[in-house]
Order: sequence, then C-alpha cells, then structure tokens
Amino acid sequence: MEYDDNKIADVVLALLSLTMHDESEFGCRAWKGHDWSVLDRLYEHGFISDPKNSSKSVWLTQAGVQRSQALFNELFAKRDVTTD
Repeated sequence: MEYDDNKIADVVLALLSLTMHDESEFGCRAWKGHDWSVLDRLYEHGFISDPKNSSKSVWLTQAGVQRSQALFNELFAKRDVTTD
C-alpha cells in the first residue's frame, strides 16, 4: 500500500501535543516515541528539534506547537452531530 508521508507526519505532529511540557515563549518539549523517519521529516520541516540525540524528548518550535494543536483539534476534536 502506498501512503501519503505528509499525512502521516501531520498525525504524528498532532499526537505530539498529547505529551507537550515545559512550554516557553520559544516552543515546548514533547516525548519522541514515534517513528524515526517521521520525526526526521518533522525536523526537516522546522517543526521540531533534531530527534537524533540522547534525550527522550524533542523540542517543538513555536510553529510546531501551533500546527500540532491545530492538527490535533482538526483530526480528533468531537463535533456536534445534529440530525434532522
């Protein structure tokens, strides 16, 4: 099966919002327990720090934090469903 690498990266970025901590004006940290190739892709797009280090977390840039939270809301927020 072929899949869209960008959609996978979006979902992982959204899921990083679940483990965000140590937020500051520059961004925040999140646990990096996701596929390395996807984390590398997010790094290349400037959303996270280089995941190839000894830390168990990555630093999300301000742009990464904003996109992560927006994607999480878009993908996982409950929506009111009304029936007529």
